[in-house]
Order: sequence, then structure tokens, then C-alpha cells
Amino acid sequence: MLAVAVGLSVLLPSSLRAQTDAQPLLIVVSADNNDAPSADEVAQIFKRRKLFWSNGARIQPVNLPADHPLRQHFARTLLHLSPEAQEEYWNEQYFHGVLPPHVLASEAAVRRFVGDTRAGIGYLSACEAGAHLRVILQVRPDGHLEAPGDLPDCR
Repeated sequence: MLAVAVGLSVLLPSSLRAQTDAQPLLIVVSADNNDAPSADEVAQIFKRRKLFWSNGARIQPVNLPADHPLRQHFARTLLHLSPEAQEEYWNEQYFHGVLPPHVLASEAAVRRFVGDTRAGIGYLSACEAGAHLRVILQVRPDGHLEAPGDLPDCR
């Protein structure tokens, strides 16, 4: 795993490394959502291969813009896809009638959408999370995945 983390830090542009070095990336759902998908299930959700929560509600994943550093970190770490590979994946899926998750313009928009949408799921930097969200997974800046835990002091 250390080799993967070291390799990941070499592959990431310096601006992305600087942002992702600062705080964990959080995978979040509404505080009302009791599901707790694994990292593999999160990947399946964002690849639109897992479509429903355990209560039968259709999962509504949301992404940040393709050039956003958090999206690139999320995609490389959880989806194991580079930006180019993501584009190729979605071009292929389009021909099968599968559309990618909606893209929201900012972390604030993701926070609002997921907090207000019981079936929503998204990702944020740790300091963007709010009380109306439940963290289901943390991605440390080094790319290591872990269960939700203590968040950094963002004051």
C-alpha cells in the first residue's frame, strides 16, 4: 500500500498534492441515510453499476467538475481512473445508455444537495462537511482509505 501511496503522490499534479495534503477527502451521505457502502460499493455507485440503496431508493451520486482537484483525487483513489480513463469510460457507457453522475459546481453545492437529498452521495474536503451529513468513508491525503474518524479542526 505504501508503494501505491508514494506512486499516487508522484502522479498527482503539485496543485492537487498541495490541496489533498491538507485534509482528508470525505465520502458523505445525508444524515438520514443509514446505508454504509464499502469503498468498492462507492466505486460501483459512481460508475453507475450500483443503483439503489437498501431501502429501494435510487442512488443519486454527484461529482465535482472534472478539473476539480478533489474529483481527480477521488477518481484516482476510489475509482482507480485517471481523468483520461474517466472520459473514455463514460464515452463507452453513453453508448449503453448509462449516464454519469450529475456534476455540481462547488463543494458547497455538493454539501447542500447531499444534505437535502436522502438518496444522495458525494465527496467533500473534511472542512466542508456539516452536521446534516454523515461521513461513510475517509480518504487520507496519502490515499489510504479508512472508516470515519476524527476530523481536522477547521477553525
